[in-house]
Amino acid sequence: MIQNIKEYLFILCGGIIYAIALKYFVLPSKVILTGTEGVAAALSYYFSNYWVFISLYTVFQLLLLVFAVFKVSRKFALRSFFTVGTIILFLAILPEFHFAQPESQNERIILVLFGGLLAGVAKALAFKSQGSTGDEDILGAYFAMKYLKPVGMIAVFAAVGSTGFGLWMDYLKNGDFEGVVNTLMYTCIYIFASSETLNNLYRKFQLTMFTVITRDHKIIGKAIRDEFDHRTYTVQSGVGGHSAEEFSMVRAIITKEELPGLIHAVEERDPDCFYYHHDIEGVSKRYYITPIG
Repeated sequence: MIQNIKEYLFILCGGIIYAIALKYFVLPSKVILTGTEGVAAALSYYFSNYWVFISLYTVFQLLLLVFAVFKVSRKFALRSFFTVGTIILFLAILPEFHFAQPESQNERIILVLFGGLLAGVAKALAFKSQGSTGDEDILGAYFAMKYLKPVGMIAVFAAVGSTGFGLWMDYLKNGDFEGVVNTLMYTCIYIFASSETLNNLYRKFQLTMFTVITRDHKIIGKAIRDEFDHRTYTVQSGVGGHSAEEFSMVRAIITKEELPGLIHAVEERDPDCFYYHHDIEGVSKRYYITPIG
């Protein structure tokens, strides 16, 4: 019960932070968002109407939430619905403030970078609570589980169509090719800042090889099984180069999200062991990662 309350508080915070990022930093800077958010933003820029964004954003998110129910999980969809509802509410009620001038010759880069950082933090908070901020994050959760790729990578692919559409709308409205290129540059900066922040804070789909050198591989094996019953490991025998003592090398592929807990378990069971870990890629799709939600 307490854990659920804590997670919903994180979801609430994530929704509020994301609404703040959109209203005060991202939308004023006129960058093109990723996915259906980008389509909604582009049309709101074209019609110079903030409520066009909120209306289209709401419709698009409802459709994606239905997708989440059937393709990800009901729990994930419910928590994403709570987050999206929070975002829409605060987009509507937050007062108007202007923290920086959006013109390219002034502080547009500050708006873009800070907005990207806030958006990434908000997305990570939602994901850590088994929900999402909606839009490409729902698709990110689905494809991350399917292809074992970090969720932030999906934003890059989701941005291709929406960015092209947004830039075309910008050119139709202003007829300024240089302005379109300028918007493209700032959009790329925003996408990079938000996706990298998300990937650095949410590591469920980032894999690492955890290796332990020990005198008793059974203790380490039991620690792995007790901590994560869905994980397995391999054992390799070896001899110390200086001591000529026999050792065992225990290896397990785990997610970075699981890494801190496993390190604690191993240190507790065998304080004298030596361990290290490093990032890996290209793992078979048969590798199991617990679903979001």
